[in-house]
Amino acid sequence: MKHLLSIADLSRADIERIMTVAESFAEVVERDIKKVPTLRGRTVVNLFYESSTRTSSSFELAAKRLSADLVSVRSNGSSIDKGESLRDTIATLSAYDPAAIVIRAPWAGAAAIVAKHTAASVVNAGDGKHEHPSQALLDVYTLRRRLGSLDGADIWIVGDVLHSRVARSNVHAFTRMGARVTVCGPPTLIPRDVEALGCHVRYDLDGLAEADVIYTLRMQHERMGDSFLPSMREYVANYQIDSRRLHPRQLLMHPGPVNRGVELSAEVIESPQALITEQVAAGLVVRMAILYELLSGGRPGAAGPAPIAPVEQPA
Repeated sequence: MKHLLSIADLSRADIERIMTVAESFAEVVERDIKKVPTLRGRTVVNLFYESSTRTSSSFELAAKRLSADLVSVRSNGSSIDKGESLRDTIATLSAYDPAAIVIRAPWAGAAAIVAKHTAASVVNAGDGKHEHPSQALLDVYTLRRRLGSLDGADIWIVGDVLHSRVARSNVHAFTRMGARVTVCGPPTLIPRDVEALGCHVRYDLDGLAEADVIYTLRMQHERMGDSFLPSMREYVANYQIDSRRLHPRQLLMHPGPVNRGVELSAEVIESPQALITEQVAAGLVVRMAILYELLSGGRPGAAGPAPIAPVEQPA
């Protein structure tokens, strides 16, 4: 792997290999000394044109746990604010000889553009409404830890599918790992061509009880106008997952941040079925695995990293 731009570029074997590497790093983060020297002397650039807490912080921590040098660039307060183009920003950052550039941007295809103009490995941390591959990988990792395998699992993705890069990446990832995927939401929030991704489409929650996993999506108010929904009250009445709709055997996921009282009621967020906190924890080890795969010579068929010695601490 040179870049991680889209889940569509990965085979099931690629995903399985990243999962194996992530499991190795899960053991590392349980140690007293949580740092390993894997990327010592390498530079990782985090370039975020959009606000982020979970993705940004976990990529930063992943780079530090792997002993990489880290440069974090936000659009606010940088030359981007002064009108510098994406290509010029990449040219500037490439002068520092980064090993990897992690980019989040509001424009679909931004990560692919960056990959054409730098020698560094590029990780797509979310590009417009296109994809968010690292989120999909951490979601697969989280579910595998609970279910063992996704083969035959029935997963419903509920909510604002139209504006969700997470939904697109997850449909690719879940189906590639053997799950049956249904996307559900108001007709105005379901893309017309989404079935081409290999999923089923529903416009109401009838049949939700059949799901093994309910994956709710954030209502992305910042990406939509008033014409998509008659009212938020109507959306809550028809699509909110609450204790009446969540069965005890079902697992509940959400990419965060949660709009409490909109896509999820307060009681299900705190329920034993909710994997939201586990998803956040998985984000660190999966993103460590992604950087390892891109920068440490991961090859198809590799079983994962050898046992990793911690960074030695000074006496």
